[in-house]
Amino acid sequence: MSQIFGFDAFTPKEIAERIETVGVAKARLPMLSMIMLGVLAGAFIGLGALYFMLVISDASLGFAATRVLGGVVFSLGLILVVVAGAELFTGNNLLAMAWADGKISTAELLRNWLVVALANFVGAAGLALLVFLSDHPEMNQGQLAQRYVEIAAAKCALPFWTAFFKGVLCNVLVCMAVWMAMAGRSVVDKAVAIVFPISAFVAAGFEHSIANMYLIPLGMLLKASGVAAANADALGWFGFVHNLVPVILGNLVGGSVLVGLVYHVIYRRGARQAQSR
Repeated sequence: MSQIFGFDAFTPKEIAERIETVGVAKARLPMLSMIMLGVLAGAFIGLGALYFMLVISDASLGFAATRVLGGVVFSLGLILVVVAGAELFTGNNLLAMAWADGKISTAELLRNWLVVALANFVGAAGLALLVFLSDHPEMNQGQLAQRYVEIAAAKCALPFWTAFFKGVLCNVLVCMAVWMAMAGRSVVDKAVAIVFPISAFVAAGFEHSIANMYLIPLGMLLKASGVAAANADALGWFGFVHNLVPVILGNLVGGSVLVGLVYHVIYRRGARQAQSR
């Protein structure tokens, strides 16, 4: 009966083994597949951010309701990545487990991170262009467009260390969502496991590098088209890089060190030592 309703979740130790096995496969994907799956993931996260923006542009909602509901709908992005299949830089920070166990090389690890991050940017920024051309931001009497510009500009103006630590906290929750999704055997299991950590990081205002690859370029396009916001001076390519550098570094520390390497020490380090005897 429990198997019918999907209660037969993998144990944390089994999740660690699965994460390592999947990590090896991800690191050794053919280049074209890695790029295409990375583009898809960037677009998927952008769709989650698009959904989020619809919620927070509604001024009639209260603060907590806006943040929590916005976070819930943003979860669409990672659900698409996990269920439909795609390569997401932030989730792939968990490849650090396979690297720490000696199953992939440093070159394979860095190749995956670099290629996937660049492909994510292509997918996220490409979606931003399509959304801009569709006039979607003109919904809600143009308030949606103004919120895009305001949020993108605020991200560009974040101090380095604030953006870094927001990135750390974000990817702890993102990688925990991926970790728990690996425990599930059904689509429902995976979706439920994803929603709470993802909605928490969004509600708390933490920084996700790939979501920012959608939000900031779209904000830049809208600013160039004449959409004004009080804090829009910071919005531009310099501000984009000023945001992405600390956020990417923070995402790396949060996902690879505070989740991947911590769980490696807990569940896999002893197993590797036992095998070497």
